[in-house]
Amino acid sequence: MAQVDPAVPAESACPPPALSRLSRHRIAPGETVDSIAQQYNLIPATLLGFNAVLREGQLPVGAELIIPPFNGIRIEVPSGTTWRDLAEQYGVRADALFEVNGCQDTPPSTAFIPGVNWSPTPTVSSTAATTHPLRGYPLPTIAEVLTTYGWQIDPSTEQYVFQSGVTLQAEPGAAVLTVGAGTIAFAGQQPAYGNLVVVNHSDGLQTRYAQLSSISVQVGQQVNPGDRIGTVALTDSSPAFLWFEVRSNSAIGWVAQDPGTYIPDIRAVDPVRRRQVPE
Repeated sequence: MAQVDPAVPAESACPPPALSRLSRHRIAPGETVDSIAQQYNLIPATLLGFNAVLREGQLPVGAELIIPPFNGIRIEVPSGTTWRDLAEQYGVRADALFEVNGCQDTPPSTAFIPGVNWSPTPTVSSTAATTHPLRGYPLPTIAEVLTTYGWQIDPSTEQYVFQSGVTLQAEPGAAVLTVGAGTIAFAGQQPAYGNLVVVNHSDGLQTRYAQLSSISVQVGQQVNPGDRIGTVALTDSSPAFLWFEVRSNSAIGWVAQDPGTYIPDIRAVDPVRRRQVPE
């Protein structure tokens, strides 16, 4: 049974800090990390990050787990760090960090970073990503970013939602191009992605191209940067778009990364990611 910690009064003009909304879960017989994560609409990596007791592969019955309100990690913040510093380090919008941590002018000593999946290996930063193999662009021309990567407010529900990739505006039928050399790991339909092509690259990177009209590659095929792998679909709504993701391999699976960290042309035209907030 979950026990919710006291939260900031509802009349506050800013959402209460995520770390003030932690709950507790006592492990029951027969439970698994996956089943507990599903109960709270989290991914297993989030539970592992908040609960060191789970990292040895054991679930001690009766042990109490910390449950955050949504996916992310808890970090210790060095003195003098600004929201922009954290945004650059973790690839999360500074305005989202500002709001999810209670709208404090400066980061607290312990902060919550939404949308970053805990991993036993260090999180990829924009600096570390400069030697990656992704050198192309997924469409023939630079496109408007309709939906940005990361945590953001859904205008229809006014709730925080996490987007694991970006939505790029495109012409119906436009060619979809691989952004780097690699091997086709999947080419077909997936419920959440529609027609999907997945390319595995070197350095433990993967790109995903979804909501396609057609697919022109097959599993196991080798591709080079700029190779045509499919076409953009015509949708019932306007405009047509391509859903694009970058993921990195880790001990917990393929973890979503900010595509703009790897492809500067995506970040350069993304007005939300470039928005300024107080330091």
